[in-house]
This record gives sequence, C-alpha cells and structure tokens, in this order.
Amino acid sequence: MTSHILIVDDEEPIRRFLRISLSAQGYRVSEAATGKAALAAIGNARPDLVVLDLGLPDGDGQEVIGAIRQSQVVPIIVLSVRADEMDKVEALDRGANDYVTKPFGIAELMARIRALLRPRRGCDAAPVAVGDVVIDTVRTVVTRAGREIRLSRREWDLLRLLAGQPDHVLTHKHILRAVWGPAHVDDTAYLRVYVNQLRQKLEEDPSAPRLIVTDPGVGYRLKTDS
Repeated sequence: MTSHILIVDDEEPIRRFLRISLSAQGYRVSEAATGKAALAAIGNARPDLVVLDLGLPDGDGQEVIGAIRQSQVVPIIVLSVRADEMDKVEALDRGANDYVTKPFGIAELMARIRALLRPRRGCDAAPVAVGDVVIDTVRTVVTRAGREIRLSRREWDLLRLLAGQPDHVLTHKHILRAVWGPAHVDDTAYLRVYVNQLRQKLEEDPSAPRLIVTDPGVGYRLKTDS
C-alpha cells in the first residue's frame, strides 16, 4: 500500500518541492499551510507520516505536536529553520520522532522518512541485529558474536527502550521517565553511567561508540543505519 505523507508548511515553494520529491518516490502526498488545517487533515485523512514546520501562521508548531500526540501516534518529522538545541529537545519531548533543520538535503530527509515508515518494532518484534550484536526483546536476550551478554535489569530496560525505536534519538527526559520514573527526569548523570555500562558490554571500542550514540545535549539512539 502506498504511504500517505502530510506536509505542513506555510511556504508554498517548500510544499511544492516536497510534493514533487515525495511523489517521485511513490508516496501519496497531501498538504496543509496552518496548524488548524493540519489537525483537521490528520483527523480526517489519517496520514502515515507528518512532515511539520514549526513556524506556522496560526500558532507554534510545538503546540501542534502536542495536540497531535493527544490522540494520534502518527510519526512526526519536524522540518524547521530553528537550529537551537532547546527547540529540538522541546519538539522531541513533546512527541516528535525526528528533527531536520533547513536547509536540508532531500536524500537525508528521504532516508529518515523510510526509517520511520518501516514496521515499528515492539515487544513482539523480531530481534534487532546491529553488526554482531543481536537484541531479542521477546526472549529478553542480547548476544554479541553469538555469546550471551549478561545485563542488569536496569541495563536491559534501557537497551530495550532504545531498541524499540532504532535510529531515532530519545531525549534524556524521555528515557529517564520511561526507565526510572517521573521523579528521575533530571538525573542525566545517572543515565550517563548506565549508557557507559552498556557500551562497555556491547561496543567493540566503548570510547568511540557505534551502537549507542550520543546526540549532544539531546539524548541517545541505537544506531542500526550505515
């Protein structure tokens, strides 16, 4: 089935460029120029993915992300001129799946779209394989080069969370809330300790991690893409 992508941007040239590029890749495309129109389109047309600008004429795109997340789990890629770290963190904390700054490379954007449109890995998913590391969330087993790696319960909870959304950055607060609970959302030093412990067990060179990578000032992601 052809995936349906909703473009939300008040700049018509950007919408036209994205429409042409996405249509050429076989996607079905619809457009909205305001936050209100975007929410209506999401409710009525049920797109498979939303590409969202933050600078909308009828409000901030950050609020649109929050409104979408009240009722929808549709993947959201923010496409914005705002390169400030705090804008990125806020968007991801509100529920965006990815963040791309303008100007952008269309090849990179297409790769990010493909990654988000892949079948989502959940608790019943097939094992996640990254090089010689295999993470089996069903059997609760992780192996490296065929040898089982022993993890503490907290280490496993952290790894499973990252493996549930591979190739997408999860913010510090999101991880801490999910693994340790709401009372620990500011304990980033504590999180860093556990990430380092996982790297020591899973990475060939923990000082230059290739599996669990850092998005500086934002969070971490499990890297499976080349």
